[in-house]
Amino acid sequence: MAVAARFFKTRSLAIQAIDHGRVKLNGDRVKPAREVKPGDRLELHIGDFDWVLKVRALSMQRGPAPVAQTLYEEDPASHARRQQQVSERKLAASPAATIKGRPTKRDRRLIHRFTDE
Repeated sequence: MAVAARFFKTRSLAIQAIDHGRVKLNGDRVKPAREVKPGDRLELHIGDFDWVLKVRALSMQRGPAPVAQTLYEEDPASHARRQQQVSERKLAASPAATIKGRPTKRDRRLIHRFTDE
């Protein structure tokens, strides 16, 4: 049975996540062919974020995102934790912010001083 609410861009990415243990169904590691039923609890680790979801319903066809979001319910603690991570990430300084383009002649000399000697 195909589930219409997708959390991964492709099926191969979903299978990789399952194989690496980043997806748990009712607290247990699963195989890619495992069927999901309404009432099941999914734990997903996607990138830096952890999702804890309860499956509400299943759909045989993929539809728009607002419809797909009705198929699951996120745990309130999981949602709060994810929102906290997002706000912390926005406040953190980007490491690329200090880089201003190509190195100057002086910067290049300093770089060569450390790498050549």
